Amino acid sequence: MKESNEHRVFSMTFASVYPHYVNKMERKGRTRAELDEIICWLTGYSQKQLEKQIDTKVDFRTFFDEAPRLHPNAEKITGVICGVRIEEIENELMRKIRYLDKLVDELAKGRVMEKVKR
Repeated sequence: MKESNEHRVFSMTFASVYPHYVNKMERKGRTRAELDEIICWLTGYSQKQLEKQIDTKVDFRTFFDEAPRLHPNAEKITGVICGVRIEEIENELMRKIRYLDKLVDELAKGRVMEKVKR
């Protein structure tokens, strides 16, 4: 049963948002491969597992629930995304989604991969 206060992004399919991430990367001169690398770094998915998650159109909740492991350095992802400090987000799933958003933003802004990966 869905909680009444659950954010709608939790039930959005990862596959519906992924093309927006790709477009953002490509507009800023980055590649889909770099995007996939950072997603796999954060979640522990292999490239093949990531593609399966996209193909099966899982929602964000399932995407993160099925992730092999959240990278141990994910907690080092700090700052503001969508006007909210990541480290102050109480909902664990929302924090994971915002980690991903922050990594995508950092890549799009030209930050080098080694620094994005912390």
